Amino acid sequence: MLDCGQLPNVQTYAVILDGLCNNQQLSTAVELLGEMEANKLELNIVIYNVVIEGLCKAGNIESARDLFCGLSSKGVQPDVRTYTIMIQELCHHGLIIEAEKLLREMGGKGCSPDGCTYNTIIRGLLNNNETSWAMKLIQEMLKWGFSADASTMELIIVLLSEDIVDPALLMLLKDSR
Repeated sequence: MLDCGQLPNVQTYAVILDGLCNNQQLSTAVELLGEMEANKLELNIVIYNVVIEGLCKAGNIESARDLFCGLSSKGVQPDVRTYTIMIQELCHHGLIIEAEKLLREMGGKGCSPDGCTYNTIIRGLLNNNETSWAMKLIQEMLKWGFSADASTMELIIVLLSEDIVDPALLMLLKDSR
């Protein structure tokens, strides 16, 4: 592109960053992000989501958290996708208190959780054996008009079959439909 006098735009960089992250070339992706910032490109949340998600998938939660926490200083506000990525990774690492704190923080920052966000944290709670906590969030999710998605329902059914969760959980979800 550069040889032809064409400068890559933000969308092109997003594709490149996604490819780097998906091919476990995170150091190159982070370096490229730094170059983009140094060149004063107008970066949007999509660019940061790609890198944050790549860092999370690689298990590098501290770097993802640092990038997430630094967004506002870059003039970029996290969106529902950003929060959901971070909540998922926090749950994956058993940091469920921090995950719920992030869920609660969203509304105060003008970014309401969606059904995907709720389902993500509910699965995280169930996977961390926090069934009563998950039930409270399911009730909250239903109150806001969202429903359990297929993967959440599948997890609940598996846990029910193993006698790990209260059968009332399935009734709660069934009655909400």
